[in-house]
Amino acid sequence: MPPPMDDDLWPAIPYAAWKDTCATLQLWTQVVGKVRLALTPWLNHSWHVTLRVSARGLATPPIALDSRDLQIEFDFIDHVLWLRTSDGRHRQIILRPMPVAEFYAAVMQALAELGIDVRIDEMPNEIADAIPFSADRVHASYDADHVNRFWRVLLRSHAVFSHFRTSFLGKASPVHFFWGSFDLAVTRFSGRRAPPHPGGMPGLPDAVAREAYSHEVSSAGFWPGGGPIVDAAYYSYAYPAPAGFEAASVQPAQAYFSKELGEFILPYEVVRTARDPNAVLMAFLQSTYAAAADLGKWDRAALECDLGEPRRVRVL
Repeated sequence: MPPPMDDDLWPAIPYAAWKDTCATLQLWTQVVGKVRLALTPWLNHSWHVTLRVSARGLATPPIALDSRDLQIEFDFIDHVLWLRTSDGRHRQIILRPMPVAEFYAAVMQALAELGIDVRIDEMPNEIADAIPFSADRVHASYDADHVNRFWRVLLRSHAVFSHFRTSFLGKASPVHFFWGSFDLAVTRFSGRRAPPHPGGMPGLPDAVAREAYSHEVSSAGFWPGGGPIVDAAYYSYAYPAPAGFEAASVQPAQAYFSKELGEFILPYEVVRTARDPNAVLMAFLQSTYAAAADLGKWDRAALECDLGEPRRVRVL
């Protein structure tokens, strides 16, 4: 008999139970993400647009304005969107069922009341058949319990991803949340240039895709479900995928390669119901990275180190 699951740490989050809320929340995060995009200088691989997991939800880092800073945070405990500036001013928007158009208008009004003049592209990214924010009255769901569950999965995933990141000396991304694809991700780089990306992603300019994949990567992440993989899952892929990658042996045994996506997939339920979820997820991250690095002939000896430990200096 498997051990009892700690549903507080690794909660169940079946996609069918909150798919309407998930679709609405993705669009809300795009509104906030596009504010950061409009006010932040470009950083390689679009790292300047992402949100970060916080102790209460998802937040922008501080956004520098002319004489002060702005931070916007989704609080998924009290279910409030906070807009705060470094001069002590703030506005809040209660998160509840409402159309994207209403949420968008409320964010723009709050920014104006804070004296922040910003205009964003209203067309969502990486979503098929997208509706401009100001016209979208289709997406209007908000199930607070499932949003809180989603955030708690992000918290636990963030912890494992962050630990995984400590064993890499080469260039690596932050552990951050992409509002376009609606996933938490961490990426390692070999240091070598990659062939130009073909583009063709819905709602994403080809120039952005080419810049994002300008160098060889091994990338892993979590998404909540929908599309070819119905329920929540972890993924890992390489660009460019080296020969034999799809046939590589990875852990745990329940992980598999999706030919449709060109990625290794590990269902979230496998992690959630494991005796040691952290260890199972770490095994997936380590083994899929090793497959990409070995088959891609990365200089692993120069790029890697032991996993970090609190208060312990890396041994040279």
